[in-house]
Amino acid sequence: MNSYMNMGLGALLGTCFVLMSVSIASEGIFHAPAPEKPGFTIVAEEASAEGAGAGAAAAAMTPIAALLGKADAKAGETVFKKCQSCHTDTKDGPNKTGPNLYGVVGRPIASHEGFAYSAAMKDFSKGSTVVWDFDHLNHFLLAPKKLVPGTAMGFAGLKSEEDRANLILYLHTMADAPVALPDPAAPDTLAATN
Repeated sequence: MNSYMNMGLGALLGTCFVLMSVSIASEGIFHAPAPEKPGFTIVAEEASAEGAGAGAAAAAMTPIAALLGKADAKAGETVFKKCQSCHTDTKDGPNKTGPNLYGVVGRPIASHEGFAYSAAMKDFSKGSTVVWDFDHLNHFLLAPKKLVPGTAMGFAGLKSEEDRANLILYLHTMADAPVALPDPAAPDTLAATN
């Protein structure tokens, strides 16, 4: 072997030795034990095996028509901030992970141009004959995977009736010509079918 090759090999071995020594020393100095409990737990609601319990919860839901009378669109704009990582709400806004929601109230389900919907959402839309009316939005925002099993939407849902009503009222205002609000005495049309 020539001297240049020996010097190169020595430099490589020396560098490896120094890096390993620094790694071992820093692990000893900056060792961090595992925490006793995690600082933040992400809760994802799983579908329960109790079919009767889920049906009773749906029956006890307050109809969205009654909730919209007390809803606040400004508060709904604040609730929409939870949605902004996946959706936009501006006219002609881009699709993100989820479709643009401008004009969603009254729009046929799975019909926003340029967005690739999941097979479950396309099946649920029944060929775009079902629209995002107030009841569908209320039930979907409560538990997306319960209303549309297999949907790609990973959001667990909004449990608060007030938050859902505020958000739906806000989305209602995000349209060129908002559809009419339902009669406050109108029953929930989906409660009987779920």
